[in-house]
Amino acid sequence: MNSSAFLVAALTAGMAVSVGTAGAQKLVAFSDPKLPFQVSLPAGWLGADFGDGASGVSLVSAKAPPATLMRLLFTPKNGAAINLTTEFGKFESGVKASGASLKQTASRQVRYGGVGGTEREYTVSHPQGQLRMRVWFGNGAKNLYSFQLTDSPARYAAATALFSKVLATLRFP
Repeated sequence: MNSSAFLVAALTAGMAVSVGTAGAQKLVAFSDPKLPFQVSLPAGWLGADFGDGASGVSLVSAKAPPATLMRLLFTPKNGAAINLTTEFGKFESGVKASGASLKQTASRQVRYGGVGGTEREYTVSHPQGQLRMRVWFGNGAKNLYSFQLTDSPARYAAATALFSKVLATLRFP
């Protein structure tokens, strides 16, 4: 799951539009037969294509930058054993390859929709600015999941509360 294109898009987004409070943001049910999960997403947010070939849902809070970014991605495991520490290593290397520096600020084991995984939070510094990220890798029966939130430090608290609301709606049929 390529993180570089997503990070570059986030860094060039400017990050100034308010996402509002998590409690005020309405969620709407979303399902797509191509997705191995169902979820509710923030009303009024827009789909985004980062051209990286990732499978899943990528969305932004505004039509033009600045915008909060969320990605709910998956990769079929095809019977392969998955080590989440290794997956985070690949993710972190991808972010660093974009020219950014990364500092992990939190890590915890967490389940969403019945799928267990590891969630980490990061501060990302880049010549164009600073961002906060929250990334969950989930090890499902058939898929590896990578769910990500990226926003400015000033808006991160509201954005992560909204992301928690989204993740609480996850269902893996």
